[in-house]
Amino acid sequence: MGSVIRQLSDVGMADVDLVGGKNASLGEMISHLADAGVRVPGGFATTADAFRDFVRTNDIDTRARTLLDSLDINDLNALAVAGKTIRQWIVDAPLGSKLTDQISSHYRDLSSGGDMAVAVRSSATAEDLPD
Repeated sequence: MGSVIRQLSDVGMADVDLVGGKNASLGEMISHLADAGVRVPGGFATTADAFRDFVRTNDIDTRARTLLDSLDINDLNALAVAGKTIRQWIVDAPLGSKLTDQISSHYRDLSSGGDMAVAVRSSATAEDLPD
């Protein structure tokens, strides 16, 4: 796994599929509003590639596909149970040392090694794509 983290200052609307709409918009604001004197806090984003690697490494993709292939899509209770099961697999799965190390490193760089308050936001990629 290469770098699966991008600095917000290095992303923009062309990167929605990689970092999601919120992160891409923050990157655009950082790039275009700094010269106007608008201060936008910096930060970093984990990429969709990081999530795909996490899912693949923990075999969640295969387990989810197997579970969903056997479902009756008209059975709303079974769909709800399957969704809850898959979400729990995600919650229970370890991030892995490479991703944890990269997040820790970027956080240390952001905070200059000290403690600081941060905002953690989700930024889905698919909801902001044109198709």
